[in-house]
Amino acid sequence: LGSATQPARDSSSHFQEIAEMTIQEEIFFPIRELSTYQGTKWTIKGRVTTRTPMRDFKQRNGGEGKVFSVELLDAEGGEIRASFFNEAAEKLYNLMEAGKCFKLSKGNVRIANRQYNTCKHRYELVFDKLAQVDEVEDDKKIDAVKYAIENLRSVKGKTLPCSVDICGILISYEQPIAFESKDGRKLVKRNITVADDSGMSMAVTLWAERAEKDDSAFSGSPVVAMKGVIVKEWQGGLSGSLTEGGKLDLHPDLPEAKRVLEWWKTSGHAQDLTFISQTTGSPGPRVSGKILDVMEMKQACEQVVTEQQTYSVYCRLAAVQTRKRDEVQPLYYTACLELKEGMQGRMLPCNRRVDENEFCAVCQKKGKVGPRLNLRCKFEDASGNCWVTAFHPAAEKVLSLTAQEVQDIEQKQGREAIENRLKDAYYGEMLQIHLRAKPEMYNGETRTGVSCIAASLATVRDHSRFMLKEIEEMLAK
Repeated sequence: LGSATQPARDSSSHFQEIAEMTIQEEIFFPIRELSTYQGTKWTIKGRVTTRTPMRDFKQRNGGEGKVFSVELLDAEGGEIRASFFNEAAEKLYNLMEAGKCFKLSKGNVRIANRQYNTCKHRYELVFDKLAQVDEVEDDKKIDAVKYAIENLRSVKGKTLPCSVDICGILISYEQPIAFESKDGRKLVKRNITVADDSGMSMAVTLWAERAEKDDSAFSGSPVVAMKGVIVKEWQGGLSGSLTEGGKLDLHPDLPEAKRVLEWWKTSGHAQDLTFISQTTGSPGPRVSGKILDVMEMKQACEQVVTEQQTYSVYCRLAAVQTRKRDEVQPLYYTACLELKEGMQGRMLPCNRRVDENEFCAVCQKKGKVGPRLNLRCKFEDASGNCWVTAFHPAAEKVLSLTAQEVQDIEQKQGREAIENRLKDAYYGEMLQIHLRAKPEMYNGETRTGVSCIAASLATVRDHSRFMLKEIEEMLAK
């Protein structure tokens, strides 16, 4: 019997080896080459590097839907986001754990939705009940995760919002905060501050289980790498938020990690870092744009037809409109200051104008109120002058007065007193103002509206560079 069954075992082993060779030799479509042109005629193999939690949503037909997403990385370094809906989500969620390798086919390729997708691939994958997903043996050729690390100085110059991978020293952290979102979801967040060897530091918000990690994980200035950090404008600076589909690595084994750790130990811990996240004051846009003189700015604004543009100008405040056709112009209005959930779960004041009874039509109640500046300002440089509207808080920077101070002076000392105080600011310190020009409809006609959205005292270094550039351009002529 032993000799009779031996060939059967050998034959079975032989066929198994052939099957394994077939799997090994199977050719998979490169993830980086996926596009809508392939339709569904592709099969890919990749490692799940990140997985989002399962989420419920309302479908167009009113029913309840389920979805989760993963990011897939293949042996050639290609990455793509894949989302699984309804039946596919329920069937595959527990199977598709981060770190495992899978063979996938019968999904649809579509243009990536940047509102939810931070992956660099132009396209994303969508799977439904027809999805074909099979777990395969671990492929050592596929990395566990792929980082494209950028330093914070380069992040500072990017067009926002953007998604970046960063690596730095976790220099401080706050306690986690639990709150409820507008749709009733219970959320937890924690803010940390990360610095790198570019001499910059930035605040990043962690969510859910990452925010709930024990404090000991964040203490002792550990090296941290984060993949998929969304950077947006926040209070005049930059604010990062690690998405649920992102990745957080403490003490990562990366060349960048070794470099920033060496920097921190040798000199970084004593360095005066530049904090690029403004965490106090009223919310306002981080602005950039081409630096122009006043006349160039006015000419550029005349060309704004379809989409808004932002410009930066070095100038001085020449006047504030206090009267129009002999009528006294208000310098401020009363706004609702009730807190509402804003970007990244932060609580922000409503800022909508209230009526004479201090009732807010947006919040539908009478609550906390305060003054907000709304000025018509004349700015001037050597090339000319321009009138623009300056809103709160840019107007506060222009006047070097808060809205509350303006209101107090007018109410306690009279209108003449506040007008004299405004004149003290005329032709004073050199300012750098940031202007937004956008097309607006007025009486059925399109015209360009220009407003001051941010302002600050001009730094000698940056203003000097601008003037030197102007001199070089004049000499070139």
